[in-house]
Amino acid sequence: MTEETTFNYRFDFPDGSKKRFLIKLDAQTFTVKSNVQRPPEWTELHNNQCTCCRLDRETVRYCPVAVNIAELISSFKDIISHEACTVSCITAERTYIKDTIVQDGLSSILGIIMATSGCPTMNILKPMARFHLPFASVDESMFRSVSVYLLRQYFIEQRGGKGDFSLSVMQKYYEQIEEVNQGILGRIRTASNLDADKNAIVILNCLAQILNMEVEDNLSSLQRYFFTDEKK
Repeated sequence: MTEETTFNYRFDFPDGSKKRFLIKLDAQTFTVKSNVQRPPEWTELHNNQCTCCRLDRETVRYCPVAVNIAELISSFKDIISHEACTVSCITAERTYIKDTIVQDGLSSILGIIMATSGCPTMNILKPMARFHLPFASVDESMFRSVSVYLLRQYFIEQRGGKGDFSLSVMQKYYEQIEEVNQGILGRIRTASNLDADKNAIVILNCLAQILNMEVEDNLSSLQRYFFTDEKK
């Protein structure tokens, strides 16, 4: 087994400029490996601390999510969200490439980092980050989120617990994830000038909101993939 899982993101712009980000996850804990030496002031825990935050300001100085996305936010602070680019994500298994706009590529990379930074609320998304699917559509994101959550419930029962197969607790988790997204959005509003990073967080938050609405509607938009032979 390798010591780390890597995601090598590349942003190539029409003018020839480039941005490169190598994300490394510990192969045992699936926590992102950080090289940040001096976190900026806006990453301090008290600054727009999330309403659901379980960390104590007395013992934790910095928000782990904010610290790990700080380099990314700094790099894109002067870039508009709809600027065209080609984004590549290179993993050990395969390479993904898409001609897209900055906010979509940035949303994809932020999804990995936020899930693996050590935030107690976001930890539930670690399996999603490990089996990351860049540029996922709304349906793909919902399918993966629900599937991963249900697999987690299976393992909970295997370990002697009680699984939430009705998805009732899942909604509570994603409501808290929305709160984290809002908290991070509040932080980066003070750290960047244009809207690429802000819109990337908005995209992630919209996905969490859509998922909650779908659960309330019994995942009706996904049912059609399982009963294709039934007569209407």
